[in-house]
Amino acid sequence: MPSLKVNQVEIFYTDSGEGKYTVVLSHGLLWSHKVFDKQVEVLKNNYRVIAFDHRGQGQSTISKEAFDIDDLTEDARVLIQELVGKPVHFVGLSMGGFVGMRLAARYPELIKSLVLIETSANAEPVENIPKYKVLNGMVKWFGVMPVVAQEVMKILFAQSWLENPKNKADYKAWYKALKSNKKSITRSVDAVMNRRGIEEEIRLIKSPTMIMAGDEDMATKPEKAKFIQMSIPNATLHMLPGAGHSSTIEKPHEVNKLLLEWLSNFR
Repeated sequence: MPSLKVNQVEIFYTDSGEGKYTVVLSHGLLWSHKVFDKQVEVLKNNYRVIAFDHRGQGQSTISKEAFDIDDLTEDARVLIQELVGKPVHFVGLSMGGFVGMRLAARYPELIKSLVLIETSANAEPVENIPKYKVLNGMVKWFGVMPVVAQEVMKILFAQSWLENPKNKADYKAWYKALKSNKKSITRSVDAVMNRRGIEEEIRLIKSPTMIMAGDEDMATKPEKAKFIQMSIPNATLHMLPGAGHSSTIEKPHEVNKLLLEWLSNFR
């Protein structure tokens, strides 16, 4: 499978479909490009679609030294320049949104449009950090144990989705994927927990921007999405009923519909 050496790490990516425009998909913490499988299925019919794994996650390698969100942003910049070489439609989920906002503010020539899903421009809320540090410490010593995975699933998915018996098979699959993370995933968690806010920087974004937020998101409350909308000129916001922090999995049809409608504006 394809990978690109970027800033001393091997970044894994998939490259599907073809078209006038390229869509780049950037996943959230603890996951991989696979959170966008349902989106790739429909987007590749009309667009070139690149979905990649951030360093230290999925099938990408991890650097020897510590890294932060700025480093992940630079990884994405090089990836876009090397694989595409022209502006892309960038879709970022949670941590992928942290990267997307920084890219759009700092390298506007690379971003044709920006889609932000369940993300925030703020630093991690202080009330979340003690719990996250405990969970991360457990993983650092013992790996992703069942007790940790079960707790994290409650953070990453809507309660209504977790309780729906129709999602039992999907729950098992994503629970297994979560548990497959190596102990080194703690370094990615540190990068997210220690990120600085970019409340002022996002006001520089000129790229057309669409925001999606799950109304049951416990990890990134919907008001964070409203703040982004109010800060980026002419940004639009769509609430996703019944979605938590993983709407590309929980509500794929709704997310796909919004993405296709959004991208049709640029033909």
